[in-house]
Amino acid sequence: MLTTKETADIFKAFCDENRIRILQLLLDGEKCACKLLEAMNITQPTLSHHMKILVDSGIVSGRKEGKWMHYSISAEGIRKAQSYLSYLLSRGKDV
Repeated sequence: MLTTKETADIFKAFCDENRIRILQLLLDGEKCACKLLEAMNITQPTLSHHMKILVDSGIVSGRKEGKWMHYSISAEGIRKAQSYLSYLLSRGKDV
């Protein structure tokens, strides 16, 4: 079972329109931060802020290649979020 901090970090990742848009862009596969920046109407520091939240949550993983970061959706992070939602549904009385 996830700790309350891990759970909060995962769901914090889903609580922003920009982060949801980033996740949608990553559905097609790994993307360089430069490509994400081109597709979004945000500044580089703002992208970095959102990517830190996504990576810290475990929903997105990043790898450095040269001077660029490449990001992809983490199957393990998604499984953890899905597992917690399933747990909540199974415990809910009126769901």
